[in-house]
Amino acid sequence: MDDCIFCKIAQKEIKSDIIYEDENIIAFDDISPQAPVHVVIITKKHVKSVDFLREEDKAMAAEIVLSFGKIARIKKIEKEGYRIVSNHLESAGQSVFHLHFHLLGGRKMNWPPG
Repeated sequence: MDDCIFCKIAQKEIKSDIIYEDENIIAFDDISPQAPVHVVIITKKHVKSVDFLREEDKAMAAEIVLSFGKIARIKKIEKEGYRIVSNHLESAGQSVFHLHFHLLGGRKMNWPPG
């Protein structure tokens, strides 16, 4: 998608501080962090949100889930814990319509989140 900011980051047209990358995903620090550790994990393939994943995306989806622990270890929060968030559409808080997850940690997380 030509106007998708996350596609531009994935294609490295927009600079970001990449902390993890593999064949299908890129992870970088959020520019507006909501916790001491706030990493955004995006797919290199444009998918609108989690509900738009298809059967052919199973390997990519598994890679995303496996990346959470890797990123937590990079950020040194694997032992204290972290939260994973993905929003689907506007009413849930999605503002960039490209599949992404937020990995949040470095502080006590409250529940319910809001």
